[in-house]
Amino acid sequence: MMKVRKAVFPVAGLGTRFLPATKVVAKELLSVVDKPLIQYAAEEAFAAGIEEIIFVTGRGKSLLVDHFDHAFELEHTLRARNKDALLAMAKAMVPEFGSVVATRQQEPLGLGHAVWCARQIVGDEPFAVMLPDDLCHGAKPVLQQMTERFAELQSSMVAVMEVPREDTSKYGVLDAGPEQSGVWPVKGMVEKPDPADAPSNLAVIGRYILTPQVFDLLENQKRGAGGEIQLTDAMAALLDTENIYGFRFDGVRYDCGDKVGFQQANLALALERPELREKLIPYMRQLLEAY
Repeated sequence: MMKVRKAVFPVAGLGTRFLPATKVVAKELLSVVDKPLIQYAAEEAFAAGIEEIIFVTGRGKSLLVDHFDHAFELEHTLRARNKDALLAMAKAMVPEFGSVVATRQQEPLGLGHAVWCARQIVGDEPFAVMLPDDLCHGAKPVLQQMTERFAELQSSMVAVMEVPREDTSKYGVLDAGPEQSGVWPVKGMVEKPDPADAPSNLAVIGRYILTPQVFDLLENQKRGAGGEIQLTDAMAALLDTENIYGFRFDGVRYDCGDKVGFQQANLALALERPELREKLIPYMRQLLEAY
């Protein structure tokens, strides 16, 4: 019985859509309400039983790893000022020793290449891939939902959602059989198809569970859409030897790599907090009246 113990976080991107905010600060450290995107993803991973997070980073991304380490000066100051609640919060960000590691993607050659860069650390076992840009929010963490289903199916899977057909050119899209108990058996996958050619409106989002055989297919460094090494292409080839499933998850996915999606996430998660909601709702009504 295979268990998912490791999660790969491809975080080498430059975040150009959020310039100038991301000129110095990694996009994954942008906060939704008061927590960085990378922390939402890490908490989701650990809640799913992940034991080791693997950051695939690029130049200038060392602060992502630092976020999950002790900040001794900050902790000392909070302790001296008897800020016990804030001190506990700062220390809670530090996971168990050895559970966060990092490797480099020296060239921006796509998602498939970033995953391939983690092959030596992952080894010969199934693993998750999590894109922190996709903030998934629900009663049960999405990756936990997936690992529980993986324990039953023992096959690669991707989280999917139904999108308007005109938006299929933004995603990897499934060619799938009929849904069966919350999963679609995948027959094929296409990266960013023209809406007229899309095999369905089932779009892949940034949560995957993959078997290590995918590394053999990424090894050939074959380039696909956009001249990049696409994970979708490797998974499509993987179908020749094993089953892959699209997984219907319970929850909401916010595309925080997009400015509108990022603001939607901030608003939705802020409104879940009573102390913020009571001040935000009157202000929102005031703004809506002005528009």
